[in-house]
Amino acid sequence: MNSRIARFALSGYRMAGMAAYPFARPYLSYRAAKGKEDKQRRLERFGYSSAERPRGPLVWFHAASVGETLALIPLIREIRKRDIHVLLTTGTVTSADISRTRLGNDVIHQYVPLDIKICINRFLTYWAPDAAITAESEIWPVTMMELERRHIPQIRVNARISDRSFDRWKRYSDFAEALFSKLALVVVQSDVDAERFRDLGSWPVITSGNLKGDTDPPPCDQAQLEIYKRQIGNRKTWAAISTFDGEEKAAATVHAAIKSRNGQLTIIVPRHPERADEIEGMLKGMNLKVARRSRNDVITPETDIFLGDSIGEMGLYLRLTELAFVGRSLMAEGGQNPLEPAMLGCAVLSGAHVQNFREAYQKLLRSGAGRIIRDVEMLAKAVHYLLANDNERYKMIDAGGRVIQDMRGALSLTLKALEPYINPLTVSAKLQPRSAVG
Repeated sequence: MNSRIARFALSGYRMAGMAAYPFARPYLSYRAAKGKEDKQRRLERFGYSSAERPRGPLVWFHAASVGETLALIPLIREIRKRDIHVLLTTGTVTSADISRTRLGNDVIHQYVPLDIKICINRFLTYWAPDAAITAESEIWPVTMMELERRHIPQIRVNARISDRSFDRWKRYSDFAEALFSKLALVVVQSDVDAERFRDLGSWPVITSGNLKGDTDPPPCDQAQLEIYKRQIGNRKTWAAISTFDGEEKAAATVHAAIKSRNGQLTIIVPRHPERADEIEGMLKGMNLKVARRSRNDVITPETDIFLGDSIGEMGLYLRLTELAFVGRSLMAEGGQNPLEPAMLGCAVLSGAHVQNFREAYQKLLRSGAGRIIRDVEMLAKAVHYLLANDNERYKMIDAGGRVIQDMRGALSLTLKALEPYINPLTVSAKLQPRSAVG
């Protein structure tokens, strides 16, 4: 594919989006019925605003889902300290809830518009951002073309590219270069990611480390935590968090296999809480007694599984245990962020499919803070061993704390890289009359 064909392909993608536009409304209605869209705010997905644009400089931040939102929060707070307004878009209901609970009225939240020209144009015309900062790995061709046309700098922070994505982009290198070259700055998590972004046409590329190392531990309701601790008493606990389809059954199988030796409580926190009814049915089919957070069920000595089917309470669940298996790694691919459990004093277990968080897992594994397991039988052995051996579990927990401390610093490096774009906005903000956000 040469550059001319790449431009033709981008034009074709844009035209395909326009052709699909009439079908967007029923598609979003279907997603809303499934709980994957906010029914009251669907117009935001078409680029319509539900908030007032404040006067003065404004930076548009975009985070696809929860992990990216959490990674951006410390950076957003630093930008807000400079009196620069922040518009934060996210793509999921869960990440919108995280934005509300962690950032409140300090930012303007909107759902990200569809990558269709009419939606993006409507969005950019109204908000007129001075810069666009996106997290990690999402590529939206129409959005990138429209930002370039309006001369709005496009910056990627905490950037990464998985093995699979890199191989796919390399097969269409001209198409990739036509997009990746539009980025004014890329700040990546690792040297491997830096090399990949450069190969795909980005420049300049700066390595900062993972912003997730600079995030605060997830909060929790202290009163609720004490209630559950009293209910659990002296029982041993372990958690399977951010689980995907099949991993809840794996956790239940582990629970059944080792219950007679440990009498443990198993905490299961699915990545998508809307699956809770289905998961509870599966657990009851295995003759396991379930307490659900969403119902405020009491955890009794007979409770087998505490099902964490609430949004934004990972801090609660992780503070109830010292051992966590991180999902989307055994039955699904990609992995989930292992740094939160390490921050909150948990030994970390994971399946082998963790390419999206390769660097973080390498650090945990090298330090002895994490272990990779291959199958359900190995998971059962690991959970039993670590529940029965306090010293081994504490060694992993202490190692995880050291890893987190060593990983800090990405935020300051990212801010330094952003100075050429942020400093002029800071000056402009000082010249503007103050305007409320929200």
